Amino acid sequence: MPYSAKSLPALIMTITLLTMVPGIAQTESQPGPTSDQFDKLRTLIKPHADEDKWAEIPWTANLWEARQRAAALGKPILLWEMDGNPLGCG
Repeated sequence: MPYSAKSLPALIMTITLLTMVPGIAQTESQPGPTSDQFDKLRTLIKPHADEDKWAEIPWTANLWEARQRAAALGKPILLWEMDGNPLGCG
């Protein structure tokens, strides 16, 4: 069966990927944390009550409403603005 010059890169890629499959399937994974280790990690990672005071602030997504409320209370506005993906990737 003759191969054209256009199909040769696809054939090489397919052969390369097929030769990698056995090596990928045979990798040994590390055991996960024990129940005790998991509990310690969860306690360490989970925010404590005094760490998320920002959640108590009555945030608003409407700038005009925020301006009116700030003016009525005589307080400044914190404008948190960002462009792009909220995770910072993209």
